[in-house]
Amino acid sequence: MPRNRRVFSLMLDNRKAKLMESKRRPGRFELSVDGIPQSVVSMTEPTSLEYAYIQHIARAIDAAAEPGAPLFTVHLGAGALTLARYVEATRPGSPQLAVEFEPALYAAVIAALPLPPGADLRVIFGDARAVADADLPDGKRPSAPPSPSSALVAAASGSTAVDTDWVDARFTVVDLWDAAVIRHRVASQEFYRRVAARSAAGGIVAVNLLDGHPFEYSRRQAATLSSVFDHIAVVLDAEPEDDEGPLGNVVIFASDEPLDVVTDPDLLGSPRPHMLHDDSLTSWIAEARIMTDADGTDSPDPDDPIWD
Repeated sequence: MPRNRRVFSLMLDNRKAKLMESKRRPGRFELSVDGIPQSVVSMTEPTSLEYAYIQHIARAIDAAAEPGAPLFTVHLGAGALTLARYVEATRPGSPQLAVEFEPALYAAVIAALPLPPGADLRVIFGDARAVADADLPDGKRPSAPPSPSSALVAAASGSTAVDTDWVDARFTVVDLWDAAVIRHRVASQEFYRRVAARSAAGGIVAVNLLDGHPFEYSRRQAATLSSVFDHIAVVLDAEPEDDEGPLGNVVIFASDEPLDVVTDPDLLGSPRPHMLHDDSLTSWIAEARIMTDADGTDSPDPDDPIWD
């Protein structure tokens, strides 16, 4: 009799989340919400990453500090913790923080796919914009992330961190999907200013988007991030000028210091994705408007007929 590959099926505000194990690749699991893939995790090889966009982010994480050195990493949107597991595998003991809107989903994922012993991952349950907007003590940011002793490890206890634990992040992954759409309140200039305020000097922010030609949404996001950070690079696996190209992931890297993905383009591996920065990025953004809370849009819906 074939074994049951379904690990769990969970209702979340009229949406269904599922975690399924691969039939052909035992130990590999896919988390989906309303049938939209959210995360793929390998419990046997946590450094084996399924999607190109997440590989690009992982390589930027690799370059963000000396190999194996601790890296305080913040994950806005936890999913199945694919990149958190990658950081723990490549930089054991790194302090990490996840902001997750769905406590029940997080608890189910951790119960089904536990983190390695000793992993220092804390979690804030709540809306990422509300967490980002919360005041820091006395308007100041500590010079270092809180030590493991000052906050409980969520994987071990189920307890949560507080919003003041999100300070001086050296690498922040913004992966805030509501099933298949990113809401404009977590993609505005005001939001990114708060992310920047919670980043360390020279900290890197990686934003995962979904878009296609003419990349109107991504160009607005690039314009918005350019208004907050000094250095921006856009990475696309699709040809940016292909007007018949498919909908796909777009990653925008941002920092106030020069980006490794720009200074060392071989970092992203082969086949090398398309990368826009400096003059090519300025030309690509063109007249795209900055997104604000008052003038923002949600990301393109992949079910929209324009992508057929």
